[in-house]
Amino acid sequence: MEMRRLGRTGLSIAPLVFGGNVFGWTADEKTSFTLLDAFFDAGFNTVDTADAYSTWVPGNRGGESETIIGKWLKRSGRSRDSAIIITKVGSELGQGRKGLSRRWIMQAVEDSLSRLQTDYIDIYLSHWPDPDTPCEETLAAYDTLLAQGKIRAAGASNLDATQLREALDVSAAKGLPRYSTLQPEYNLYDRASFEGNLRDLCIGEDIGVISYFGLARGFLSGKYRSHKDLEGSARGGGVEKYLDGRGMRILGVLDEIAEESGAKQAEIALAWIMAREGVTAPIASATNLEQLASLIRSAELVLSGEAIGRLDNVSG
Repeated sequence: MEMRRLGRTGLSIAPLVFGGNVFGWTADEKTSFTLLDAFFDAGFNTVDTADAYSTWVPGNRGGESETIIGKWLKRSGRSRDSAIIITKVGSELGQGRKGLSRRWIMQAVEDSLSRLQTDYIDIYLSHWPDPDTPCEETLAAYDTLLAQGKIRAAGASNLDATQLREALDVSAAKGLPRYSTLQPEYNLYDRASFEGNLRDLCIGEDIGVISYFGLARGFLSGKYRSHKDLEGSARGGGVEKYLDGRGMRILGVLDEIAEESGAKQAEIALAWIMAREGVTAPIASATNLEQLASLIRSAELVLSGEAIGRLDNVSG
């Protein structure tokens, strides 16, 4: 399988990253173990999670996904360096546990390391911008963690071009570590926030890009085509915004290409992202082996220039 260099991290990753947001939510521990085994057995090497996964589930407090990944890694017998683990800090966990202050980062990283049952995190991301903490303070905390060997690279999620440029400038001016990866929302429907200045900056600064919501919360799988389809779905509320004319036109072209190629809509939508300039790999989740097999096929699917052009035009 083709491996892709992830910016200046020194890491190489497969063209698809497993989204661990489902662990402890729509995939229980046993199912999560099965999915991770199959994903890594297929030659993939990276899983994405966060300390906040999955606080939105009644009864959860956060850290459930990290805990499952840690148990899986220990039980699997795999060497630690066979897995690239991405996790994040900064989301609201309650009782003042949030943000990107040095105090909270130094505590949060220990909590994540404990749950993951590991000595280091491969890539540690600032989950959201924190307007209450100077960028210099956050980067200085990462500098300490890098020196201690507790993280191997620092990155960010959900920054716009102005915020990322500011962070890079602070790194250069203060001699602090730079964000070497970015995790933006990006898919056939949600293109505007990444394409343009932000993508140009990432390419120009050699920043690895691992995009999230590659299937637009499942919408681009073709599973949801009406409000009735959302009834009883755990993802219902997040998918509703895609049920408009533009969303239906995008699904229409995905349907056409699926009919012509024999590939599934989700596979085509992910293959489109993998072919985009500036993107290292998309994140995608699965809750059963059938879905996972489809994700794996997407990494091997090569779309024709004509098919990419049709998708570009309908989603532009």
